[in-house]
Amino acid sequence: MPFASHEAYFGSVAPEARPLLESIQAEVESLLPEAKRCISYNMPAFKTKRAFFYFAAFKKHIGIYPPVTHDAALIREIARFRNEKGNLSFPLNQPLPIDLIGRVAVALDREYGLK
Repeated sequence: MPFASHEAYFGSVAPEARPLLESIQAEVESLLPEAKRCISYNMPAFKTKRAFFYFAAFKKHIGIYPPVTHDAALIREIARFRNEKGNLSFPLNQPLPIDLIGRVAVALDREYGLK
């Protein structure tokens, strides 16, 4: 089913994932107030000139896309959350590192958002 808004998507996920998605959304909006909410690839995303940050809830984790590729120090710091493609996976049964996710959003905005 296609989603029309972040809120519609949030309403479709497990109750324990909703506050995590909402906290990610709030963090991105606080750090990047020029970014606009959108739905892309049927998941919540943010865009400036183009979509640069996607996030979604799954059965056991929150995923963040696309991979950070230009900030070596940040890549090292997020290494434990990266999967084989470089996307991030945050287990639902662990505290969400919201500050780190915010830094990822800022890095992705620099990499993709302004192109």
